Amino acid sequence: MAAALDSLSDTASCPLPADAAGVARGIMRLFARNNIWCLPEMPLRGGRRADLMGIDAKGQVIIVEIKVQRGDLLGDGKWPDYLDHCDRFYWGVPPGLDRSPLEGLDYKPDCCGIIVADAYDAEIIRPAPSHPLNAARRKKEIEMLARASMRRLTVGVDPDCVPWGQGE
Repeated sequence: MAAALDSLSDTASCPLPADAAGVARGIMRLFARNNIWCLPEMPLRGGRRADLMGIDAKGQVIIVEIKVQRGDLLGDGKWPDYLDHCDRFYWGVPPGLDRSPLEGLDYKPDCCGIIVADAYDAEIIRPAPSHPLNAARRKKEIEMLARASMRRLTVGVDPDCVPWGQGE
């Protein structure tokens, strides 16, 4: 499928614009088929925000950092901070983006997987190795994901609901 996804972007007659929302959608579809459920734009302790963060059927925490432009990929110095919040880390990129920098030592290929995605589907090009969190850290990350999920669901059902601490 990777070749098929890459060939889509090479079609001169029908160039496909890459956007982070489309890449996220494709990855979320792939994850859903594999019983991995995630949230987009998940705030992390320390002020960072994961593009996608989820939990697989075994309780492992997964983070995906999405990059749709080479300059954004090369200029991102914050991504190693995400490794402290997950068992597995992936780069999510659109078809046609030059992935060669992700093979360099600065991008820790021994720690990071790669997913190629468009708005319709995705494929894992390089699986992310597991670097297990300690039990207390995993518990904290899962609790934060659960609370964020419930908060989003509640506000989705009742947009006038005032989040705790933000009332009068």
